Amino acid sequence: MEPRSSRMRKPPPRKKKTGILFFSIALPLVAIIVALAATLWNGDSGKEQADQNNSKGSTIVTTSTPTPTPSSNQKPAPATSEPVKPETTETPTSEQNQGSVTMTFVGDVMMSDKVEGILKKEGYDYPYTYVRKYFEQADFSIANLETPVTSNGTKQDKLYSYQSSPEALPPLAAAGIDLVNLANNHSMDRGPDGLLDTLKHLDEAGIKHIGAGHDIDEAYQHAILEKNGVKIAFIGLNHIIPNESWKATASRPGMTQIYTPKDAEDAIKRAKADADVVVVFAHWGEEREDMPVKYQKDLARRFIDAGADLIVGSHPHVLQGFEQYKGKWIAYSLGNFIFTTNKVAKTHESAILQVTVNKAGEAELSIVPVLTQYALPKPLTGDKADQLLKRISSISIDATVELLGDGTGKVTAK
Repeated sequence: MEPRSSRMRKPPPRKKKTGILFFSIALPLVAIIVALAATLWNGDSGKEQADQNNSKGSTIVTTSTPTPTPSSNQKPAPATSEPVKPETTETPTSEQNQGSVTMTFVGDVMMSDKVEGILKKEGYDYPYTYVRKYFEQADFSIANLETPVTSNGTKQDKLYSYQSSPEALPPLAAAGIDLVNLANNHSMDRGPDGLLDTLKHLDEAGIKHIGAGHDIDEAYQHAILEKNGVKIAFIGLNHIIPNESWKATASRPGMTQIYTPKDAEDAIKRAKADADVVVVFAHWGEEREDMPVKYQKDLARRFIDAGADLIVGSHPHVLQGFEQYKGKWIAYSLGNFIFTTNKVAKTHESAILQVTVNKAGEAELSIVPVLTQYALPKPLTGDKADQLLKRISSISIDATVELLGDGTGKVTAK
């Protein structure tokens, strides 16, 4: 066995000198290779980044194009007359972030007279069989409630005097109606006591109301509905008042009036100061007339000048057309929706008005044509839908109804 001292002996000096010589030659070669690779890499990556920055689909807030490391065989890039501007993404404003609100409007609704007989037989939710989905799809749904809802009060001396059961309101609310207009010529068919009873029953059913109240201040007070950051004020205004005693005063319950429109204009201005969007529900016009009369058009312009963003009309018991004034829409009459059925065919024609409005008060309108008979409104389809849409278009003023091919129409300005 070799002695321990021999096995622990260091290598001879000649081998140590050979290793040192090898590394002294290899290290500079490695450094040269690394430097060359870095140069080529920087040139390629700079080109790739520039290609990405100029691509059409890229969204860039700020850019800084890397400068390629020059090499001996690279040509200088040609100069451009103008620097290429990077694509930028606009920062949305708070208004753009807020979105919009959808609303559904229908015309005259009452559950009295012959309608009541049908509802007692079929159920108080019967009228909403085919239209409930339109109310449920909208953020808010609004109707003209053309009847007192009461078991009390005194019948007024007039040709048509209605009275609907309080049992009718919970199904109306369950169908999706959020707010009703009471500024019309039937809300006080059972006198002031009947009106006060109606207000109470609506409150109990969770349905907001406009156009009438315990006194003049409440009658002209706007109701607020808000969603998606958009605050909407609703006001009900009436031009069809059978009796002077129906007008609200400081000490008497009643409804609004627009025979002298200053109170209405002031109410609209107050609403505009309190909301983003103002909607006026106006009860006006001549019964069974296809076209609005002069005072309707005059009042509509005054209301829009005062700050209204949308006007929806009722009373004629037939459909009237659309008009736009200063970019704001007027739907002059939506006709009957749930009402008695007579022999005049055009009183059976109705529509569901669908509105999308944003925080700036810009509204888009579409309509669903409806046939309403015997307390059952039903959307039309096919040729019958198109025919009614074309008729509404023909009676609109500087506006048209574009057929969308699915039984509905879009309202546009000419």
